[in-house]
Amino acid sequence: MEAQNSFNLEFLTKKTYDPPSWATHLNPIPSHTYSLGHFPTPIHRWNLPNLPNNTQVWLKRDDLSGMQLSGNKARKLEFLLADAVAQGADCIVTIGGIQSNHCRATAVAAKYLNLDCYLILGTSKVLVDKDPGLTGNLLVERLVGAHVDLVSEEDYYKVGSSALADILKGKLLKEGRKPYVIPVGGSNSLGTWGYIEAIREIEKQIQQSASSLGFDDIVVACGSGGTIAGLSIASWLSELKAKVHAFCVCDDPEYFYDYAQGLLDGLQAGVRSRDIVNVENAKGVGYAISTTEELKFVKEVAEATGVILDPVYSGKAAYGMMKQMAENPTNWEGRRVLFIHTGGLLGLFDKTEEMAALVGKWRTMDVHESVPL
Repeated sequence: MEAQNSFNLEFLTKKTYDPPSWATHLNPIPSHTYSLGHFPTPIHRWNLPNLPNNTQVWLKRDDLSGMQLSGNKARKLEFLLADAVAQGADCIVTIGGIQSNHCRATAVAAKYLNLDCYLILGTSKVLVDKDPGLTGNLLVERLVGAHVDLVSEEDYYKVGSSALADILKGKLLKEGRKPYVIPVGGSNSLGTWGYIEAIREIEKQIQQSASSLGFDDIVVACGSGGTIAGLSIASWLSELKAKVHAFCVCDDPEYFYDYAQGLLDGLQAGVRSRDIVNVENAKGVGYAISTTEELKFVKEVAEATGVILDPVYSGKAAYGMMKQMAENPTNWEGRRVLFIHTGGLLGLFDKTEEMAALVGKWRTMDVHESVPL
């Protein structure tokens, strides 16, 4: 038996992109990708407690996509950074919240390709003039040398993410740099190809499985819109035909139907977003703000299944899914559901104080006096 090659010679290389046969009519089709993630990511049964009768939930582990825990962002960046390199960029500009998973993933990916990275991070007005610290995503961003520009959340929403990125791009151009701007979450029509490609990956995994495994539903968190646009158009076009349920963790369903529509129109998909994805509100009390009940749910899932959800995205989406299953079990009975774990583990480090009351099980060991020391 030939020994399996222990290293991946294709990792961090540029590759010509060949789209799935069912997506060849979309336009424009990317010409290249950079191999940045560890794919395919595993799919396994997720034994969540209290499921409806005969309901199976499976987990697509995109939290294991590599790039320092970069989750779903790795798939989008494979296409976006290939375009940046093709355009001769020497630095990347992107924007997000203070604990943005996308910004951290972009900072790592840029360094993989020897590009500088400039991050615009929105934070509270009282903290905008202070060192942002090293909690969670910030630690990784600052370790890899990303340049961090802080803006208040008020300015972030008043000026808009695109305009803020353009301001920084203009400054860099004056300095003789060649910046490439990536939007919030990497969610533009080019980034959408990351999850079109993910559906091809899932189809292949189903074909290779020993059982006749298929999925009726796909459930995923939605924070910027690119992931749901890619999953829904690809599931609709391919043989998978799973119904996509997106649980949005910011804004509202109307916003995401419209945003996804713009991405689909940018690919000349010729389909209405409302016909191929169902968007539900899972924002709770606000983006990146967790209730005690939501954090308790994250803790209970971790304790019951060993799977750690992030509090901002997959935690809220899974919470919303389980709430729906409890309230309307007949809608889910007998269905096979694939939950896409989009990563974001580092976001938990920003919630340690809130989590402290939920975790116990520690004590000082009682070492008896008769034990020889």
